[in-house]
Amino acid sequence: MKTRAVTRRVWLGGVLGAGATALSGAAAAHHGWSWAVSEQSELKGTINTISMAPPHPTLRVTDTDGVVWQIDLGNPSQTQRSGFTAESAKPGDAVTVLGNKHKDSSKKQMKAVRITIGGKNFDMYPERIRAKS
Repeated sequence: MKTRAVTRRVWLGGVLGAGATALSGAAAAHHGWSWAVSEQSELKGTINTISMAPPHPTLRVTDTDGVVWQIDLGNPSQTQRSGFTAESAKPGDAVTVLGNKHKDSSKKQMKAVRITIGGKNFDMYPERIRAKS
């Protein structure tokens, strides 16, 4: 019986370890920068929605051509450190986003390094800001 219990614990530990490894890889791929181009660009538009829900806050923004973009902000603690909260903006507000677009141009998604609303900058990733603004 003791051998069976040890074998079961080893098996369960292996299954849990493999699951944790798989999940951490998916999280790293989702939250990393590998999906984004290295060049930064600016997008101007109007906020449609604001979500502060995990895993990271997002904005839905309609650009000046009428295209809707998903704007990924920093992780929750970075977004909070930038000064941006759910009360910092509302749907209908004009926004300028400085960030990195998705490598697949058919995906209208951008990772913001800075957003500007009402003349106030919210720097999500200040160490990554390369463009003058």
